[in-house]
Amino acid sequence: MASNLYPAYPPDLNDERKDYLLTNLKDWSIAHGLAVRPASSYVSPEQDPSGALATTAPVTLFPSLFPKACFEQAQSVAKTYNELYSAIASDEGWLKEIVEELIEIDDFIADLWKVHLAVKAEGYVQPLNLGLFRSDYMVHVDPSDSKSSPTVKQVEFNTIASSFGGLSSQVSALHRHLRSIDAYPDDGPTVEESALPSATSVLNLALGMAKAHKAYGTSTSGSPLCVIFLVQSPERNVFDQRHVEYELNESHGVKTFRLPFGRVLADTKVNDQRKLIYTPPHAPNKPFEVTVVYFRAGYSPSEYESQKDWDARIQIERSAAIKCPSILTQLAGTKKVQQVLATPHSPHLKRFLPDEAQAAEVLKTFAPIYPLDKSEAGQEARKLATDPETATRYVLKPQREGGGNNVYRKAIPDFLKGLPETHWPAHILMEMIEPPAQSNVIFRNGETQKGEVICELGIYGACLWKDGEKDGEREVRENFEAGYLLRTKGSGSEEGGVAAGFGSVDSPLLVDV
Repeated sequence: MASNLYPAYPPDLNDERKDYLLTNLKDWSIAHGLAVRPASSYVSPEQDPSGALATTAPVTLFPSLFPKACFEQAQSVAKTYNELYSAIASDEGWLKEIVEELIEIDDFIADLWKVHLAVKAEGYVQPLNLGLFRSDYMVHVDPSDSKSSPTVKQVEFNTIASSFGGLSSQVSALHRHLRSIDAYPDDGPTVEESALPSATSVLNLALGMAKAHKAYGTSTSGSPLCVIFLVQSPERNVFDQRHVEYELNESHGVKTFRLPFGRVLADTKVNDQRKLIYTPPHAPNKPFEVTVVYFRAGYSPSEYESQKDWDARIQIERSAAIKCPSILTQLAGTKKVQQVLATPHSPHLKRFLPDEAQAAEVLKTFAPIYPLDKSEAGQEARKLATDPETATRYVLKPQREGGGNNVYRKAIPDFLKGLPETHWPAHILMEMIEPPAQSNVIFRNGETQKGEVICELGIYGACLWKDGEKDGEREVRENFEAGYLLRTKGSGSEEGGVAAGFGSVDSPLLVDV
């Protein structure tokens, strides 16, 4: 962790003020859906056999300090990142070269590619694609240069199931509410209204889906139209998803249904026009034509337990529904793609971002990332990763989403010793980002924890594009920045996934540093 950049914060709480703050935090959170289904370690299945209980989502008591210039830097490149990844997803030939490096050593990537090839052989029928992306950053301060200015460096780019847009809007409102009722002490940095940026992620993520729904056109099956939220079952993070779902329904008049991934084949069919038809189990005589399938499932190997699950993915992919994301867009979000773009002196970025000024701004957000293959860069990375001294500056990442998958610092050499060398190229080696230290209080599972924390800022983006007739061609129909997410974790925790049990949702208090 970098040397301290911020003033002393947050102020101490006496017992009476802490009780007042926590009471209001818990009541407001449940009343406004800042909630999750409780983990089994907190509430046992015997205590909640029907899965009906909810608990406050892990959340910070105070908004965390965040450099205003860094927040604006991350926002400023959102549309360019949308351009970049929509271009990558539209360039099958380039993606094929990347994927072919992985299919012999990563079964999940290989199986995703097989889905693409199966649908390609039959012929894709839907040229429209929707991306609801999230680019995650940390503030970086060069520990070797005391005069360096803070900047943001990208942790990863998410192209599937980019979560917590719903809860992000609520935690921002929570901190504003706590400020309005004088829950925060007057000493120390004050929580000013103007320094708390509005969270617009629910509005904008729903708007992106509404744009895609409209672009789909009219029903040709004679059935009414709907959007499908493809979900895991059971789903702890249901309320995060519901906020976006309700906004889509109430503000845009779009009918939505939640479809568990395991019920795709039972509840949907593809008709002779390749339209995806959904029949709600509760209303079997009223089928719907699906305009958009929004994936909040299907990103982890554990969800594909049998060929039936892969058949379900193919059924969605071959249909005329707009996918969010398509299989190629999901593959564009692999860590290998991030590495190929961010490896020092990589020639690939300008292929997708020919505008030099745009490319330069994106390049500033890259942390050095290296392959673990047998290329010159890969050989150098292998030396860094296997040396216990140099490995402490790096994180090892597989091609996975969802949190809890990375290997950090001194654990890297021993991990690689236990992994066949032929499987090393399935990972990337990324230089650790060194965020500035600060303190906060996290409320999780009914308990508070105060200590040093680090923050990770996610910037959402919405992009709707139409593939051209030739590989690599596309027309971008919609492209906008779609809000933010701030997650905070204890400085001793390497991972930041809230749903995976590591982090908490937060909101930024913007400061000049």
